Amino acid sequence: MDQSDFRNNGDQGRYELHIGASFAYASYHITGTTLYIDYVEAPPELRGTGAAGRLMEHIVSDARAKDLTIIPICGYAASWLRRHTP
Repeated sequence: MDQSDFRNNGDQGRYELHIGASFAYASYHITGTTLYIDYVEAPPELRGTGAAGRLMEHIVSDARAKDLTIIPICGYAASWLRRHTP
């Protein structure tokens, strides 16, 4: 199992999942109580490892804890949310 570290990098407007020397990220913005996920990106070395999915799990958990509604702008985020949330 890899060591990973989830961060909300508010200064950059993105959530990050650091795995080793690399990280996947999701750019976002918040308006009121709505979290808009603008874009999800994983570098080539993390693609196919499930890193983006784990990042999305953390984002959903963080949004629920803050009582935020998620609106995906990014196609990947929209697809992931359709498959993994009721």
